[in-house]
Amino acid sequence: QVQTVESGGGLVQPGGSLRISCTTSGFIFSDYWMYWLRQAPGKELEWVSWISQSGDETKYRESVKGRFVISRDNVKNTLYLQMNLLKPEDTALYYCVRDRRPRVRGGFDWTSRGQGTQVTVSS
Repeated sequence: QVQTVESGGGLVQPGGSLRISCTTSGFIFSDYWMYWLRQAPGKELEWVSWISQSGDETKYRESVKGRFVISRDNVKNTLYLQMNLLKPEDTALYYCVRDRRPRVRGGFDWTSRGQGTQVTVSS
């Protein structure tokens, strides 16, 4: 079955950096567009970034543009999010999910998420 395992979160000071990862199994990783989502306590789930199957197309929500970089390794079946210049408002539980369908960008499949990885930005 589809499995995603997020890792790499932690506590970091404002202005710091962190790289989170998502290892996947149970599906052909290179066939799917992938997404990072996040949810802060008491707030709605929000989309952070997506990346195409090959990695040649990426997009970011406005608030993280220029600070976050999404990437993927289709040999290791792993998704990454490099987060720089972190701000307290980046504090959230981060999830990776795949697209609903292979080989197209059709929207994320929330059921494919793992347990998430907590990122806390605080001094």
